[in-house]
Amino acid sequence: MATTRIATTAWEGELLKGRGVVSFESSGIGEYPVSWPSRAEQANGKTSPEELIAAAHSSCFSMALSHGLTGAGTPPTRLETKAEVTFQPGEGITGIHLSVRGEVPGLDEEGFVAAAEDAKKNCPVSQALAGTTITLAAELA
Repeated sequence: MATTRIATTAWEGELLKGRGVVSFESSGIGEYPVSWPSRAEQANGKTSPEELIAAAHSSCFSMALSHGLTGAGTPPTRLETKAEVTFQPGEGITGIHLSVRGEVPGLDEEGFVAAAEDAKKNCPVSQALAGTTITLAAELA
C-alpha cells in the first residue's frame, strides 16, 4: 500500500532576511523554524532543507540495512547512522556522507560493509538522491 507524507513551509520575506516554519503535517510532531542563515551559516536553533534530507536519509538507510541484515539471517542488535549533507551556496548540495556503526552478532566486518553498501544503493532515499554523490563508511562496533 502506498503512503503519502506531508510537510508544509510557510515563508515570509526575501531569501536572505526572511524566515519560515516547516510543519510536519502527517505526523504532527511539530513546527521547526528555518532561515537562510541557518542553511548557509550556523544553525542557531533552526533547521535547514539539508538537515531534513540528512534525517530522511539516515533513517531510511538504517531501515534498509536492518531489513537486509535480517533477511540474510543476521539481524542487527543496534545500528547508529549519521548522514552528513554538504550544502555550498551557489552550487547546491555537493555530497552526502553516510557513516554507520553496527552491532550484528554472527557477522564479520566484510559482510557488514557489503550489506551497508547494498542498503546505500537500494534505500528509497538514496535512489531519490541518485544525482548526488553519496559516500559510505561502515564498521562493526
